[in-house]
Amino acid sequence: MIYGYARVSTKLQKIDGNSLESQEQKLREAGAIEIYKDSFTGTKTDRPQFTILLQELKMGDTLIVTKLDRIARSMTQGSELVNELIDKGIRVHILNIGVMDNTPASKLIRNIFFSFAEFERDMIIERTQEGKAIAKTKSGFKEGRPNKYTPEQLNHAMSLLEDYSYKEVEKMTRISKSTLIREKRKRNL
Repeated sequence: MIYGYARVSTKLQKIDGNSLESQEQKLREAGAIEIYKDSFTGTKTDRPQFTILLQELKMGDTLIVTKLDRIARSMTQGSELVNELIDKGIRVHILNIGVMDNTPASKLIRNIFFSFAEFERDMIIERTQEGKAIAKTKSGFKEGRPNKYTPEQLNHAMSLLEDYSYKEVEKMTRISKSTLIREKRKRNL
């Protein structure tokens, strides 16, 4: 059996040609008959569909992925996974690299690519932390998502709740009922 696996971790990947649909098309063109898909970051180990796929794979099967980083982001994890699959007699075909097997050249290529994937992930984390550190030095920095509503909008909505129901205020202000309830509780504390 020839299986394919596609994974996206961000909405941005829908734009950069790495969408699930794009990956699925490439996998089908390469011969994948059954395709499993996840929308989880590669840094997470819990990828439900990938876990199911790993249980399905048997000796003689082929696993196709578009890129190496679709199945793992760390060199250690990726190398271990690919080696385990190869040892079980499962062929691993990474479309932008080739077929992985136990030859010395294949092992070298595999390790180099996993190292670059891990390096790229570490650089993204480093840049994010640097940006956050710079932002923290600026006055008015507030960690987390910015407030969706101004204090004036929330004050207005709270005053409306004196005469109207949550549903009515939600319709008038377009502030969700859950946000109204949360704000009311916060003010009553």
